[in-house]
Amino acid sequence: MTRKYTIEDIARLAGVSRGTVSRVLNQHPAVSAETREKVLEIIEKLDYRPNFSARHMRTHSSNLVGFGLITDEVITTPYAVDMISGAQETLWAMGKVMLVVNAGYATEFTAASFEALLERRVEGIIYAAMYHREVELPPQMAQVPVVLANCFAADRAFPSVVPDEAAGGYRAAKNLLEKGHKRIAFINLGTPPVGSPPIPAATGRLEGFKRALAEYDVLFDEELIRYTDQTPQTNYRLTHELMQLKSPPTAIFCGNDRTAMGCYGALSSLRLRIPDDVAVLGFDNQRDIADSLWPPLTTIQLPHYEMGKWAVEYLMSTKDFSTESVQHMVDCPLIERESV
Repeated sequence: MTRKYTIEDIARLAGVSRGTVSRVLNQHPAVSAETREKVLEIIEKLDYRPNFSARHMRTHSSNLVGFGLITDEVITTPYAVDMISGAQETLWAMGKVMLVVNAGYATEFTAASFEALLERRVEGIIYAAMYHREVELPPQMAQVPVVLANCFAADRAFPSVVPDEAAGGYRAAKNLLEKGHKRIAFINLGTPPVGSPPIPAATGRLEGFKRALAEYDVLFDEELIRYTDQTPQTNYRLTHELMQLKSPPTAIFCGNDRTAMGCYGALSSLRLRIPDDVAVLGFDNQRDIADSLWPPLTTIQLPHYEMGKWAVEYLMSTKDFSTESVQHMVDCPLIERESV
């Protein structure tokens, strides 16, 4: 069994006091360079790791940032991986560690997750959603600095970072217009139930889509708009509907990459070639889909990595969270492949 060394062991071997070792571990300036080097050499030789709980109690700070992940999907989705990577890599460069909690949508689990993070005295919390939406936050949130990622509070009381959905919709339509398409269909994401808040992705992307058409003097045609419940069967059926119009589209903008999968299948069943007969453009840049389709899918990037990165940078650089909360939007770039 490997022996666990203590501060006393290090002090004895270095010929210094226990307090000197403690000051070296906590990077206190009141230690000579020669003594610091001697102590660090012994720490490395013994592979010593300080007790986290004890340090936590002494300093009243854990040097941790809590990353609360609320999602109805498993935590290993591409979206989660990208957002966590953006936050984790930024924090790691600052010498800090991130705790990840998958709270789910249940309010009691969300509240319990925040309690767990607060008990560990995290420096701040990034509260993230897996799709752009309004969120309701538990009252514990007021106890530490909080930044929202891919979501926002109804009263905008917390700083947030979200994708610029309208810019993404505009860029998608503009790309198709620049390629000479005039009859552009849009299979948009589903409409919310009556009484529910609008879906930011659906409303924003449609707004940008309309703006691009107007800029190119192309009349917006409601006949070319469909809304999907995001099931493969519906995506397939809606594509068939569009292609059976008296004047079918020459290009289809899909609300996300999963919708594009159904669209590809329907066009193949009609013996139509992509992009020769019909161009297809997606949204998300879910790489396991976009790169696997044939031809590979041109799509708009949802900036999950950039949102995670921005959230950490804002959280760690802002001293006063009592002022007006920043509502930041991140651009959604076009990723060109071969479907347009």
